[in-house]
Amino acid sequence: MKTRTLILSLIASVWIVACSSNAKGDKFNASGNSEDAIQTSNTSSNASSAGEPIHINKAVFLEKVYNFENNPNEWSYAGTKPCIVDFYADWCRPCKMIAPYMAELASTYKDQIVVYKINIDEEREIAQFFGIQSIPTVLFCPMKGKPQMTQGALPKEDFEKAVREILLKSQSN
Repeated sequence: MKTRTLILSLIASVWIVACSSNAKGDKFNASGNSEDAIQTSNTSSNASSAGEPIHINKAVFLEKVYNFENNPNEWSYAGTKPCIVDFYADWCRPCKMIAPYMAELASTYKDQIVVYKINIDEEREIAQFFGIQSIPTVLFCPMKGKPQMTQGALPKEDFEKAVREILLKSQSN
């Protein structure tokens, strides 16, 4: 009985610590708030040229990535450069794990791709349209062809490989 109580207490402690990370106000959470998610095209292009992930809302997604309201049955990429769309939530630890990878990709490939971030808690309609049920989910949108989606906190090397093989390779064809 004591072992069972100890195990339950340990699980509860881990759960509380995991769920309370949102209250710390770390840099990732501060940059993912709704004020940053509502950006104009000017702000988006400035962040893009600076090589940083761009937090976007539905209106920007419809304009810069894919207007699923006007064309729900056929993918038509609206961007001028290939992009990555990182679907995340502030409370998600695996999302926080890949956030530095997304920032590094945005910086390394700033002249070739754009990295967007969408908070699924704030933009539920987009998440629902894409059938996102686990996060992080990352959408790779080449200039030509269909987008490809990955789920989970993949290693940095896998994201780099996807950029080279899905996004940049499509530009050279």
